[in-house]
Amino acid sequence: MELRASRIPGVVSLAQGVPSFDTPDPIKRRAIEAIEQGKVAKYSLAPGILELREVIAQKLEEENKFFDFEEEIIVTAGSIEAITATLLALLAPGDEVLIPDPTYTSYQPAIKVAGGIPVFVPLEEENHWAFDIAELEKRITPKTKALLFCNPNNPTGTIFTRNYLHAVAQLAIKHDFYILSDEVYKDFIFDANEKFYSLAELRGIRDRLIYIFSFSKAYAMTGWRIAYLATHQKLAKKILAVHDALVTCAPVVSQYAALAALEMAEEELAKYHAIYKKRRDLICRRLDKLKNIFEYQKPDSAYFVFPRINKEVLKKIALDPPASNREAIRAGGGSWQFAIELLEKAKVATVPGAAFGPSGEDHIRMCFGRSEEDIDLAFDKMEMFFDNLKL
Repeated sequence: MELRASRIPGVVSLAQGVPSFDTPDPIKRRAIEAIEQGKVAKYSLAPGILELREVIAQKLEEENKFFDFEEEIIVTAGSIEAITATLLALLAPGDEVLIPDPTYTSYQPAIKVAGGIPVFVPLEEENHWAFDIAELEKRITPKTKALLFCNPNNPTGTIFTRNYLHAVAQLAIKHDFYILSDEVYKDFIFDANEKFYSLAELRGIRDRLIYIFSFSKAYAMTGWRIAYLATHQKLAKKILAVHDALVTCAPVVSQYAALAALEMAEEELAKYHAIYKKRRDLICRRLDKLKNIFEYQKPDSAYFVFPRINKEVLKKIALDPPASNREAIRAGGGSWQFAIELLEKAKVATVPGAAFGPSGEDHIRMCFGRSEEDIDLAFDKMEMFFDNLKL
């Protein structure tokens, strides 16, 4: 959708999940200092700069997550490299990996690159997109090797609760599979009463859990391509061999930037949290004005909302798709057609829900990581589009 939008002048994008902020100044200054001091011209150790791994371990310990910085933490070139290296280390051809439905789009190709087969586990939309533990267990087979999920979830903004996660952990032990927990949005929890819980806090599954965190979203560092994983040393050793073969080491200048993020950017993180909460409330108010078009679950976290499109609206848009859209529509479904119509006629870019899995059909994802001005402008354009359709 972003590529398609780039060819159309005047588009306002609520599509790609990129923060609107620049990287905080303390992070940039530390990176510049590292360059000027000649620290970044050579490879680091494959697992990452020792000082960075030590600080990561300290931060994790503050969150009741305990990993050895020398043997159990690997700094990676973004979270998708952490995920792909892990899958390549764990999977044999034909192994199955369970993923929630809907979930982050890049999980499916990462599983396929590693020779695995993605298996969708539908979430319960009526239960605020929670795990359905019975449905999860039904999909476990002798070929099930892992469960890969994002908590908080992209695209729904769901936080998976302690009880659900403990039930997932029990299934992993019972059926002997690994858990990859991608927690890139953990710092953006909007309800002060909502306690975020990570399976990395559960000591009993350390030997089958891979914890993954990226600096991209929390610290506005998507372009720096820096993240890390933490896991039991036996797993870390296997993953490190693949990581070394893929990238040798994460970008060294980005490692110094990540070190600064952990040591110096807490104020910026708190500021981003407050701004995203304000934007979440804004996009929900604008959606409330379009009740005849959308219904939605208010996101508890991350910076996405995933509204369901009214069936009558989908029918009206489906009556006579323009010739230019028919090829894309044949490849997708109603959410694709709706998103393309919004893009080409309202000049608003969103992501069709079908991209996130079968249960995403009839939804679209909107990102409120963008500025308030962009959010308001996008909804002004959509309101005009729907008025013209007499919806």
